[in-house]
Amino acid sequence: MKKFVFVLSTLTLLTTGVIAQNKLLNLKAETRIDYMGQYLDNVHDKGASGFKGKYLNLILSGEIGRHFSYNYRQRLNKAHADQSFFDATDWLYLTYSLNDNWQFSAGKQVVGIGGYEYDRAPIDLYFCSEFWNNIACYQFGASATFTTDSGADKIMFQVCQSPFRTYADDIYAYNLMWMGSHKWFQSLWSINMSEYQPGSYVYYIALGNQFTFGDFRLQLDVMNRATNEHSFFFKDFSLMGEASYTIADKVNIFARATYDVNNAIGTMGDYCLLPDTELTRIGGGIEFYPLPKGNRDIRLHAAYSHIFGHNGNPEGALQSKESMFTIGLTWRMDIVSLVKKIF
Repeated sequence: MKKFVFVLSTLTLLTTGVIAQNKLLNLKAETRIDYMGQYLDNVHDKGASGFKGKYLNLILSGEIGRHFSYNYRQRLNKAHADQSFFDATDWLYLTYSLNDNWQFSAGKQVVGIGGYEYDRAPIDLYFCSEFWNNIACYQFGASATFTTDSGADKIMFQVCQSPFRTYADDIYAYNLMWMGSHKWFQSLWSINMSEYQPGSYVYYIALGNQFTFGDFRLQLDVMNRATNEHSFFFKDFSLMGEASYTIADKVNIFARATYDVNNAIGTMGDYCLLPDTELTRIGGGIEFYPLPKGNRDIRLHAAYSHIFGHNGNPEGALQSKESMFTIGLTWRMDIVSLVKKIF
């Protein structure tokens, strides 16, 4: 009888998933290939047009024992500047989970700046703001995260290399971020101070807001930037917004707009958006997921955008009167998944 009870209990644990699992290794790959057409003042830019391999990423994650986990993403199609392999590494960090509330991480991480355009994976974005195109958002550092008992809110403090370290040596960024999830409202808010020269800082207030009502989603980001030379609200700022609607888990349609401004003429400090800049980018697109049951491992897309205004940086990513359309294919592949079951 005792043996029967033991066997029955073990089978119950197995079938209900109560037995703990160590996810030793998850290896995935993802890629996106586009056909792009780009025009500047209605003149076809042939150098920027044609078939483009946009992304080829290798993603590795897993757990080491009960308290440690790791995450790694390598962009295989990105060049290694300065002969460093890590220049093409988006993130590579180890996390220690003290308990359900506290986690500590170290390695190459996403710089903790708020906003949904900034936070989304680049492979899932078709056109972005001038700020997004110029911020070096992956840096080495360390962070501590507190999660509330309900799991609805996370507060993270991070110290890392400055996104502007290419302009000066041994400079750092300090980031405080709130990640909230409350029914129809989600948040990615942060306050940030980043050195752009030793002892000189650019300050961000970044408010990322997401509103979800059934199949409709609205993302709205507000970011204000200031330095000791131009400590003003709405002299140097960006607005990013996207409204999307999903139909039967198969089709997603979206409209998107970004607005970048830097009117702090004669001052420097914001290397992402130079003075005398005012740019608007508008557009939209459609995504189609052919696999059944909400599986999004394969995606077809088509998108279009147009830019107007003025960029204070003649070599900037966005230029006035520039139009772009893209048609492409994205797919994700599970390569290896190893799981160890432990009681």
